[in-house]
Amino acid sequence: MSYYPGKNKDTLWWRDGVIYQIYPRSFADTNGDGIGDLKGIIGKLDYLSDFGVDAIWLSPVYPSPDFDFGYDVSDYKDIAPKYGTLDDFRTLLKEAHQRNIRVIMDLVLNHTSTEHPWFHEARKSKDNPYHDYYLWQDPGKNGGVPNNWLSVFSNKTAWEYVKECGQYYYHMFAKEQADVNWRNPRVHEEMMSVFRFWGDLGVDGFRLDVFNMYFKDDQFRSNPRKFHLIPFNRQQHLYDCDRPEMDGIVQEIRQTVDEHPDSYVVGETFLSTMEKVRRYCGEDKLKAAFNFSYTHCQWDAGAFRKLIAEWEELEKDKIWPVYVLNNHDVIRSTTRLGLGENDERLKIAAAMTILLRGTPVLYYGEEIGMRQTRLKRKEIMDPVGKYNWPFHQGRDGCRAPMQWNNQKNGGFSSGKAWNAIHPDYPERNVNAMLHDPKSLWTFYKDLIRLRKENRAFQTGDLQLIDSDNEYVLAFLRKTGTQSALVLLNFSQLPAKVSLSEVSGVKNWSRKFSNKPEKISAIEKDSIRLAGEQALVMIGR
Repeated sequence: MSYYPGKNKDTLWWRDGVIYQIYPRSFADTNGDGIGDLKGIIGKLDYLSDFGVDAIWLSPVYPSPDFDFGYDVSDYKDIAPKYGTLDDFRTLLKEAHQRNIRVIMDLVLNHTSTEHPWFHEARKSKDNPYHDYYLWQDPGKNGGVPNNWLSVFSNKTAWEYVKECGQYYYHMFAKEQADVNWRNPRVHEEMMSVFRFWGDLGVDGFRLDVFNMYFKDDQFRSNPRKFHLIPFNRQQHLYDCDRPEMDGIVQEIRQTVDEHPDSYVVGETFLSTMEKVRRYCGEDKLKAAFNFSYTHCQWDAGAFRKLIAEWEELEKDKIWPVYVLNNHDVIRSTTRLGLGENDERLKIAAAMTILLRGTPVLYYGEEIGMRQTRLKRKEIMDPVGKYNWPFHQGRDGCRAPMQWNNQKNGGFSSGKAWNAIHPDYPERNVNAMLHDPKSLWTFYKDLIRLRKENRAFQTGDLQLIDSDNEYVLAFLRKTGTQSALVLLNFSQLPAKVSLSEVSGVKNWSRKFSNKPEKISAIEKDSIRLAGEQALVMIGR
């Protein structure tokens, strides 16, 4: 059904709106220490409101030693001093809500920092009450590691020995990030209380970091092997991921989140597939989950069409899609998909993402086409880059400071920025694009407004159209009273598109394009698109 989920509600902010991810370290710094902060986000709420954002998702702002820059949490129920205080966070909630902007928190519940008080206690001895808060095993044969499980960060063993206990603890990521034991009832209770703490404070939703890894095999069996060039992928991850207990926990999480009406919960699916999205999402499970095939798709209309068709197959399971081109873990789409400084291809990608059936999630700086920065090896801070250079250069490049203007540090900070700023900031920044009707920023804003003004783009059905042209992606969005046709030419060359599948094509009341001067008249159920043209036609 078109109106699922929440089919009995005319509007749902997380279904109908646009979510904007903020990496707080890099958004806006108000005290000159080179690190973004909550007051910086508060100061940009008017910008976000004017842009059309309905919700902001904050990457972790909890206390952390920052070995993995916030994804190694040392206290789940406080704000890191570098970002501000709990009072600052309450102010952020208040100011955001006054502008009808919801706030989504990032919850990292699979592991804690080894600087967390729980782990400080856990490593003291086997008899410590907190020891069982984590996953410990005695040495294997000849004193070696307990099994063959690997760290996805290092591609080496995921076990670290602690001589005080005479045991190894498990870490899927860095050794500074110890996986917790969700089978321990006290850990379970502690983690569920985190949802309630932030929900009671006024948070509107949660993004769950690698949620499908909460449980590991209770017998700690080694994973079966398979052929692959990358060590981590030489295993079938049967025992360190997606264990049967996850089916019950996603239902419990949903029940807990639903204690606060209209709350949202979306999962980051580790080693994501559509089958996993189907397993973990639904009426009594998570409201959504990311599938990163879309994020990693090549620039090809047919490839994107195939992925969209797979999402549409989930409609019968009453699963609402979520589309994302960028986040804090992947090379920016401008660098993956773009062509030099030309932003027209980026406009095609934006129109596709924002106008599909599902919730679009944008990443800060995406609206101005921020490019991936390049760092020298000695400048890399991300543990992934440190472990895997030169095969992986880390994620610092997609986390560069926001480019607000052409002033010092792009207007991000008056001090030395924590991360390198892209050298194109004097030309590519928010201020340079705000009043340019042809800019990428303006196109994003117009797309968001188009989505808000037309119900077909919020809750309408989606029908993929056979355009008879391999370079064109075409789809129809439709409610009972409104239709919208979207035509996207992935090629730099003009394309003639057949519209024989679409009825009433000569009666569209409104047309919208990144190249309005090149909108062609419809002739004999076909239309000609310019190279790299996005064309949207609205009808009734």
